[in-house]
Order: sequence, then C-alpha cells, then structure tokens
Amino acid sequence: MQIFGSLVSVFLFIIVCGFILTFLGAFFTVKQQTTAVIERFGKFNCIRQAGFNLKIPIIDKVVGRVNLKIQQLDVMIETKTKDNVFVKIKVSVQYMVMENAVYDAFYKLQNPHSQITSYVFDVVRAEVPKLRLDDVFERKDDIAIAVKGELQEAMLSYGYSIVKTLVTDIDPDEQVKHAMNRINSAEREKIAAEYEAEAERIKIVAKARAEAESKQLQGKGIADQRREIAKGLEESVKVLNGVNINSQEASSLIVVTQHYDTLSTIGSNSRSNLILLPNTPNAASDMLTNMISSFYATQNINDESKIDK
Repeated sequence: MQIFGSLVSVFLFIIVCGFILTFLGAFFTVKQQTTAVIERFGKFNCIRQAGFNLKIPIIDKVVGRVNLKIQQLDVMIETKTKDNVFVKIKVSVQYMVMENAVYDAFYKLQNPHSQITSYVFDVVRAEVPKLRLDDVFERKDDIAIAVKGELQEAMLSYGYSIVKTLVTDIDPDEQVKHAMNRINSAEREKIAAEYEAEAERIKIVAKARAEAESKQLQGKGIADQRREIAKGLEESVKVLNGVNINSQEASSLIVVTQHYDTLSTIGSNSRSNLILLPNTPNAASDMLTNMISSFYATQNINDESKIDK
C-alpha cells in the first residue's frame, strides 16, 4: 500500500507540473518592431504584434518571428565595363518587411538574401557593361536607381519593400587605378605648367611696361634738363653781352667753363676711370681758339652767301 501511495503521489506531481508548464506556455511576448507567426496543428492561424500575447497550449505554436526593422544587405559584384575593364562594385540594399504583408514574407520566400542578391547581380551586370569606367563613377546613382526599380518590382509580391539602394564602392583593377592616377597627375602637371607660363608672361609684360614707362620718364627728364641748360646758356650769353662780349666769344667762354667744371667733377671722384683726350695743359686754350676760329669761318661763309644772292 505504501508503494502504491508513493506512485500515486509521483503521478499527481507530474500531472501538476505538466499542467503548470502547459499553463505557462500559453503566454509569450513579442519584441517591438517584430511580429510572431502562429500556426495551429501545422496550419497558419494568425500573426501576433509586439507585446504580451496568449495562445492555446499544445494546439497553437509560434513557428517564427519576422523582423520589421530596416535591414541592409551588402552585395559584391565583379563585372566588366564597356571599355573592357573589370571592376568590383559593392551595392548596399536597404529593405524591410511590410507590416501588412508578413504572411507573404514568411511563407512565400525561403531565403530573401539569396533572392535579393540574384536580382542585384542581374541588374548590375546588365547596366555596367553599357558604360565606360569613368561613366561608372559618374553615374553610380543611375545604377543604384536601376537596381532599386528592379528589386522593388520583384520583391513587392513577397512582402518586402526596398527602402534604398546605394553603390558604396567601385574598385577597378590595381593596374587600372595606377594608370588613372598617372593620367590625373599628368593632367595636373599640364595645368600647373600653363599657370607657370602665364605667370612668367605676366612678369615679362609687366617688366616691359615698367621699362617703357621708365624710358619715357627718363627721356622727359633729359628733355627738361636740356631745356633748362639752354635757358641757362641763354641767360649767360645775355649777361656777357652786357659787358661787350659778343655771342661767339660768350659761347666759347661757356664751353671752356663747362670743360673745367667737368674736369673738377671727375677729379673729385677717386674711383673714376674716365680719360679725356686730348688732356694737355693747353687743351682748353686750343679748344677756345679753335671754337672762335670756327665761329668766324662760319660767319664769313654766311656773309659770302648773302653777297652771292
């Protein structure tokens, strides 16, 4: 009897524990931005939203949970451009399950990542061979738009919405990158040489203009100087004429005076290398005599010309 009573006690204990576990199994929670798929005897029953939920123990079963957050899938594709350059392109697809199409997303598509990858491969390998390498870099947004359009149309029937597609990386062959860098470097060196040549031309033009203006001002200064010298000589001649010295003698006297002034100026500079020829003690006297003789000879020639006329 004691053994039988023990067996009954164990049996009742098992029944109570099973009942408690079954009762607790009727409650479950679903996280935010997630839905739970409930099946009853292997057949779809309902979809439960986030929060605290109930189900019939043993009869109902949570067979899966669907993430409603935006997810990202990175797809790396190797393809060839129109100018026969192989490039690796990384396409990032941002997608999400539509809340009103959880049934389709869970039951219609076994592996969404593989499906999306296949469509991305198909679109990229159809679009990139139409473009040259430079155009691939410039029109990567067009490639992304083409991928999104194809995916959106294909995945909508499976309950997936394509939020955005991005071409995040374009990686050509290493030798091609080196060649592109050399082309870019040569182009920049060409532009730099053009700027340097233009700067040199501007310097030359500016220097020529400065020299022209300098010569112009120098000529004007010399002209003004000679004008003032002529005025001074004219005044000196008038003064000498006032003391009964004629113009020829006055001119000769002024020339001799300037000759001595010049010698004095040269002598005051110890570093001067100027040599005057002739430079004898009688040079000034001979110069004066020759000038007076020349003036008289010129005057006689003019007088004879007047008589002949």
